[in-house]
Amino acid sequence: MTRASRRLLSAAAATVLMATLAGAGGNPGDAAKFPVDMLPPDTTEVGWRLLAKLNYRTGEKTDSLAALEGKLVKIPGFTVPLEDWASSATEFLLVPYVGACIHTPPPPPNQLVYIQMDEGKRAKMDGWNPVGVEGVLTIEMTKSVYGDVGYTITGHRVYPYES
Repeated sequence: MTRASRRLLSAAAATVLMATLAGAGGNPGDAAKFPVDMLPPDTTEVGWRLLAKLNYRTGEKTDSLAALEGKLVKIPGFTVPLEDWASSATEFLLVPYVGACIHTPPPPPNQLVYIQMDEGKRAKMDGWNPVGVEGVLTIEMTKSVYGDVGYTITGHRVYPYES
């Protein structure tokens, strides 16, 4: 690999990291627009900027994050299947931007959500189009073969995101 190629790769990785740390460039108020008729009344919309407030080095969470523990939430994002070439899955990662992957420098743990679907449910994997994920949120650092993840959701529903 040439020096110019390495520099270009480093610049691209830095850009992705900056977008992640900035909440993928979105306005937190605009981060989770879901069709109103699809949402149970006790569901809390959660944006990536709020998730980024988890200190993944110490496990310290803000009061607003702690209040979400064990609650029904909905988060927009992109799916990353944990099985190669999977068109549907019972478990996957939810990431804040298209192209985030565990094979390249992944987003930090506070920008990764591990989704385990309810028993008997599968989610369609379409990494190029955003989805809404609805389920019960757990805030804990999880180490896996796929990297460190800061959040887990027991997934109830996955559906196309509508802005």
